[in-house]
Amino acid sequence: MSSRNTMAARGCRLLLASAIPTCLLAACSPSEPPAPPPLDISVVEAVSRDADITLDLVGQTRGSTDIPIRARVQGFLESIEFLEGRPVTKGQLLYTIDPASFRSRVVEAEGYVAEARTLLANAKADLGRIRPLAEMKAVSQQDLDGAVARHEAAIGALQAASAQQEQAEIELSYTRILAPIDGSIGISEAKVGEFVGAEPNPVVLNYVSRNDPIRVRFSINERDYLRLARKFAELRESLGPETHDKDGSLQLILADGTIHPHRGQIVGYDAAINPTTGTFTLEADFDNPGGIVLAGQFARVRAIVERRDDVVMVPLRAVAELQGNFRVFVVGDDGTVELRVVELGPEIGNLRIIEQGLAAGERVAIEGLLRLRNGSMVNANLVDLASLEPDSMQNTGS
Repeated sequence: MSSRNTMAARGCRLLLASAIPTCLLAACSPSEPPAPPPLDISVVEAVSRDADITLDLVGQTRGSTDIPIRARVQGFLESIEFLEGRPVTKGQLLYTIDPASFRSRVVEAEGYVAEARTLLANAKADLGRIRPLAEMKAVSQQDLDGAVARHEAAIGALQAASAQQEQAEIELSYTRILAPIDGSIGISEAKVGEFVGAEPNPVVLNYVSRNDPIRVRFSINERDYLRLARKFAELRESLGPETHDKDGSLQLILADGTIHPHRGQIVGYDAAINPTTGTFTLEADFDNPGGIVLAGQFARVRAIVERRDDVVMVPLRAVAELQGNFRVFVVGDDGTVELRVVELGPEIGNLRIIEQGLAAGERVAIEGLLRLRNGSMVNANLVDLASLEPDSMQNTGS
């Protein structure tokens, strides 16, 4: 009996020893994993501003006046009297064409004029002798009529010879090619010694361009044209027909992204929509002191098509899209995140207009959008919206 009691006591001790660790583990292990700490994110306050809705249109610069310099007579180019790419003044000598053959034509024409004058003098003298004789019936009427005809023919011959001389002198003057306007001249299409004035050699030798103001030609589609046309109609009503399309509201954005310091105005446009391309072509002038902007550059013209008052705006980076729906994450004062579906308006720089779904002053997340969920908690770090905007946007609106 004692051995049985001993074995039973050992079994109880082993059972207790194996059960104690299990109980300790059960008591120490939590029922759920600990909650992750709140995310640290940056937020900005939605702002209310007056906003200009703009339209950017691609165009190309050209001189406000571009005049081709043509060789109006054929001949060998004798000299180039300007520095390529430099300013020229109206009436300045640009090219000379060998004038020898044209001078000889002038001399020849002068000879014809002298001959015609001599014939006219003889015819006039004959008529002076015959007319009194005809009055005395000393010569026939036929003789008088012949003298009158010869005199009139001599007058016509002198006129024709004088016209030929004038034409020869005009052609001689064409051998000296002068600048038609003040402007800048480009690189010559012909060099000294070349035969010019007939194909395949250059007929247009160069261009003189006036770059102040600089002109930009650009095209818009039919829908955008209607938006601009309504604005032009408003201008005509408020400012009168004499200021039509001359409001100076256009901006010129250059190829490097900088904005030309001088605003422009529309100075001309097509009479109809191009049926082939479906576009409408316009031209605008921008003051260009110093000629910084050159003809032939690509640029964008920015036109204000609408002004909106007190619109709600947030940074573009605050807006997320999912299956065609746009949403923002609104962060409350207690750090709770609310997913908000919004209706978007146009972009203004790096900001986006919110048409519906958000009020000015509400805070929206601008980072970590993929990790945010409706109802999650965050530590919000408020960022000044002005620090996210380029300089050109900080002075926009109110």
